[in-house]
Amino acid sequence: MVSDCRRRPGWLGWMLMTPMLAWLVAFVIAPTLILAVYSFCQRDELGQVVYHFSWENYRRIFIDSDTGRLGTVYLDVFLRSLSYAGLTTGICLVVGYPVAWFIGRAHPGRRNLLLTLVMIPFLTNFLIRTYAWMTILSENGILNGFLGYMHIATSFDMLYTPGAVVLGLAYTYLPFMILPVYGSVEKLDPALVEAALDLGANPFRVFQKVIIPLTFPGIFAGVLLVFIPAIGMFAVAQLMGGGVDPTIGEVIQNQFFSARDWPFGSALGMMLMLLFGVFFWAGARWWKTAAE
Repeated sequence: MVSDCRRRPGWLGWMLMTPMLAWLVAFVIAPTLILAVYSFCQRDELGQVVYHFSWENYRRIFIDSDTGRLGTVYLDVFLRSLSYAGLTTGICLVVGYPVAWFIGRAHPGRRNLLLTLVMIPFLTNFLIRTYAWMTILSENGILNGFLGYMHIATSFDMLYTPGAVVLGLAYTYLPFMILPVYGSVEKLDPALVEAALDLGANPFRVFQKVIIPLTFPGIFAGVLLVFIPAIGMFAVAQLMGGGVDPTIGEVIQNQFFSARDWPFGSALGMMLMLLFGVFFWAGARWWKTAAE
């Protein structure tokens, strides 16, 4: 019989955890509870929250108030946000995996420099980087100037399109894909790859059967770190998309600030959180199945 040698945390352990627990209660649990309460409230003519229990806010998400049938307005917004997040995740994985592999296989003395280059964008304010991309993609921007100079195209209108939104999201979240994949690549034993090659496996087979499974924890973490926040990101979509095809983050932001309909914005926020939970649960189940 194997005895359990794990110790329960004593009072000192709980004391050390107190700041983190207080932070979670104040900035995660409490706002979520407030959001949940508001989602069941109503709004008066002046935009004030009326504490009267109602399912109307959730009903508005799925049912058209004019026809009484299934509405597609907000469902389309959710699907659009999911598609943007999916494309962003795919681009970050395709671009970020080779970069992470190169850094992980580089000489140890150069890895810190390469990682610093990956982290350099975080040294600049997020909005400044977004406005820089808007300058590049604008009608009179650098991209159109270069294409015109090379006589490739006279005008390339990409700003305020879904492509610009996906490009902005991919640029924003690319480091979040590179770093976890790099952590897995760095731990990969080169002897396993060499052994597979010596046994007659071709490079593609080695990549499929050896490298991908061994670096899968980093891939899984990177997918979660990119896909989940990309669903709700509204700043990039609003600035680079121009509000033409709004995402769920933009709709929620407009409900709180422009429409002053906090209860409905809270209901949309709770549905977004539920969507996050579903994807996290599905990802965890997928990870458990793949590990077995």
